[in-house]
Amino acid sequence: MECVIFIGIQASGKSTFFKEKFYNSHIRINLDMLRTRNREDIFLTASIKAMQPFVVDNTNPTIADRKKYIDMSKDHNFKVIGYFFEPDYDLSYSRNDLRQGKEKLPEVAIKSTLKKLQNPSFAEGFDELYLVRSAAGGFLIDKID
Repeated sequence: MECVIFIGIQASGKSTFFKEKFYNSHIRINLDMLRTRNREDIFLTASIKAMQPFVVDNTNPTIADRKKYIDMSKDHNFKVIGYFFEPDYDLSYSRNDLRQGKEKLPEVAIKSTLKKLQNPSFAEGFDELYLVRSAAGGFLIDKID
């Protein structure tokens, strides 16, 4: 089973990437949708108990933010895969500017996450790591060794 953890600033393409790559195979765990950590915990626990692959589609900018998901997954023999979305502030800002209503974030939110962003490493417990870059109309994915 797989636990996939997305790491990246807001509007970096994480949710679009989920739809393209994992929509038909993994449960999506996302705080924007679930709204509380309690609901997130319920979905995490259910996914692990059911041996259901899942994707944590949040910003997860720091090692501490990712630790909970990695530890829980490793405790239940899940493979842990990280996808690091290369930060591109200007592109994220322009994507965010196209959003409407509650989906549109204040600029300070993106800047704050960018400031906190820590590159993922195998030392955290990842079994595989990938770098994701936005490309014209899609994504470029490189395995990190």
